[in-house]
Amino acid sequence: MLDVQHYDVSLDLTGDTTFASTTVIDVSSRGGSTFLDLKPTAVEAVRLDGRDLDLDLLDRGRFPLDLPEGTHRLEVVATMPFRNDGEGLHLHVDPADGRRYVYGMSFMDAAPTIFACFDQPDLKAPYTFHVRAPQDWTVIGNAPGEQVEPGVWELATTPPLSTYFVTLVAGPYHLIHDEHDGIPLGLSARQSLAGALEADAKELLTVTKACFDEFHRLFGIRYPFGNYHQAFVPEFNAGAMENPGCVTFRDPLVFSSRVTRGVRIQRATTVAHEMAHQWFGNIVTPQWWDDLWLNESFAEYMGNRVTADVTEFSDAWTHNAYLRRQWGLNADQRPSTHPVAGNGAVDATAALQDFDGISYAKGSSILKQLNARMGDDVFFAGAVDHFDRHRYGNATMHDLFDSWTRAGAEGLEEFTGAWLRTAGPDTLAWDRSAGALLRTPPADHPADRTHAFRVAVARDDAWEVTPVTVSDDTTPFAPEADAVLLDPYEDTWAAATLDDASVEALLTALPTSDDAALRAGAWNSVRTTFALGRLHPDRVVALAERTLPTETNEDALASVMPWILRTVVGLSPAPQEATRALHAAASRRVETAPAGTTLQLAGFQSAAATCTDPERLRAWLGGDVPAGIELDLDLRWALHVRLAVLGATTKEELDAALADEPTARSRVEHARAVASLPQAWAKEWAWERFTGAADVPNYELEAAGLGMWRSGQEELTEPYVERFFEALPALPEVHSGWVLGTAIRSFFPFTSCTRATVDRAHALAGEELDPTVRRNLVDHTFDLECRLATRSLVEGSA
Repeated sequence: MLDVQHYDVSLDLTGDTTFASTTVIDVSSRGGSTFLDLKPTAVEAVRLDGRDLDLDLLDRGRFPLDLPEGTHRLEVVATMPFRNDGEGLHLHVDPADGRRYVYGMSFMDAAPTIFACFDQPDLKAPYTFHVRAPQDWTVIGNAPGEQVEPGVWELATTPPLSTYFVTLVAGPYHLIHDEHDGIPLGLSARQSLAGALEADAKELLTVTKACFDEFHRLFGIRYPFGNYHQAFVPEFNAGAMENPGCVTFRDPLVFSSRVTRGVRIQRATTVAHEMAHQWFGNIVTPQWWDDLWLNESFAEYMGNRVTADVTEFSDAWTHNAYLRRQWGLNADQRPSTHPVAGNGAVDATAALQDFDGISYAKGSSILKQLNARMGDDVFFAGAVDHFDRHRYGNATMHDLFDSWTRAGAEGLEEFTGAWLRTAGPDTLAWDRSAGALLRTPPADHPADRTHAFRVAVARDDAWEVTPVTVSDDTTPFAPEADAVLLDPYEDTWAAATLDDASVEALLTALPTSDDAALRAGAWNSVRTTFALGRLHPDRVVALAERTLPTETNEDALASVMPWILRTVVGLSPAPQEATRALHAAASRRVETAPAGTTLQLAGFQSAAATCTDPERLRAWLGGDVPAGIELDLDLRWALHVRLAVLGATTKEELDAALADEPTARSRVEHARAVASLPQAWAKEWAWERFTGAADVPNYELEAAGLGMWRSGQEELTEPYVERFFEALPALPEVHSGWVLGTAIRSFFPFTSCTRATVDRAHALAGEELDPTVRRNLVDHTFDLECRLATRSLVEGSA
């Protein structure tokens, strides 16, 4: 019905809790009734072609309009809220120095809390922004800008953008400027992170430049959005957001403490992921959210590929195996699973829940297979054809498939039907006694998929790798083997499991392999088998105890150990003994790793997280740490949190630590530590953040929830199980958007592993609920059922 020609937006950011927003929209209509998206604190005027409209018509964020055929001008004068939930125009006051910072996150449905708009991804238009701000602020947006008088900024008009791309980053940010191949580059972060940003700038800019060169080589289409600024902003919900001209990142990605190599790989792949979006998402944008995979699956695949190919982080795919594979597989096995492509999103809020491991990790894996099937020439020729035909516009999955067909791809319909349009993973298993590989499609989503992958076979602690193809439910495979790992190199998408004898053999066979990808694949099979309720927790602990001290890839420690602590140990018949065994393994890695290496750091992080001796923790906190370990802010707070879990500290001591180093990071970890205390008042303190009785920013809310539910503290948290379910139906009145899902996930009572809790959750899921509430409730109830199956396995073996 509509064609939006231009947005002209004027903002006054000099207020304390709100800001003035004036929007002028030039739009043409084919005639009929529609609505404007507007979510203000107050609205002063809505004018259509110079005529004032009745302000009382605004209802739940929509202002009804009758637009006769022809061109029209809308003017909206409103007062908008500064927010603290990472959406809209987010205001942060840095506790380190009291400075105020603002950034815009228009993603999904938040744009109408910044400016009046037609909030739909296929209603693209150019934007011109005019901003008044405090005089010591810098204002950066999607297009280059300049300060025309003190505190007044004029930004150039952008190319056509979807509403969800529009951003502003404003405040006394520390800025770094550079240039590459004619593209102006910029970095920014809060002043309290200025030193850390300066230290990280060379690495960040080197990765950015290398990725630009590679994307230009692969696509033959230059980055078209002018400046490329990367803003590291506080309390950001996502990893990053691909806004053209001004990409926003969560600012913990500026490293103020020492980090492992795996964390640096994660940052590099995030940088490359957002750069890939400049083509997949920004030049051509999905018409609607049911094709969000056209953004995220491609950016995930290209981000990992380009990082591995042209940066110092050539092991990016191994890092991805540890970090992302299980995220995707877990999501794909839940009742809420959905196809990668065409997921049927009913609205933007519901679609937000599909920004999950399926749309990212599974989609990336399938695109990797598709690229192997087509070859680079056809794959990228089709992509370029897609960009050329729909430049600055919108497109669908079918448009991309047509481009690939024109480029020479064949058999796409069969492949996409089985892999992209059918939900759920096949389960792969080796039946040792039958000498066969078993393929089991998900019962609710049957598909006939052919899997071509490699199998790693261990015999007498020596490994051999052989390719196999599985195209039937039973495929003969009878090697003489101690252990068999199915698809350790992630050649296909499936839930690969381990038989009992292979798990036992891995105790000696896995440490003999120096193949980091194989070891990552082994741990993914362990995690999958455990998630399906087929593996005793003590066997997982035993494998970690035996193999992690020999691990040379710190991602194994940094990802496997937290998973065991949170998911496995609490189900062990002897959790304290299991924790001590893990601590001994981590301590051995600290002792044997070269001093000063990030491998030693990963080991020490694991040792701190598993330590059960308060005196040792306090000795470390006092500076008595192994040679090579730097006791920085992150490690100090890790020790404070662990002391809190053990009940070996007080709120007064935690408050004093916060006062000593009043940073944003400290506030989040302080919340985690206080909520972790095994005391009734601490659980109530955390609960007040869930219910909104205590209004805190998003990061602190999440930390409080994760700290509240600790294994071993069930006597304190059990009364909150029923309170959690009672609060859920009305929770959208307290939290909204992204943070609503965060609140449910972080406060879900996962330690209450009982049939009564599962039944209560199922009963509530049968009631009328907000879609975000229902999705998260169903997902985490399924996870709890899996934990309950493992508990039954443990009890049956007792």
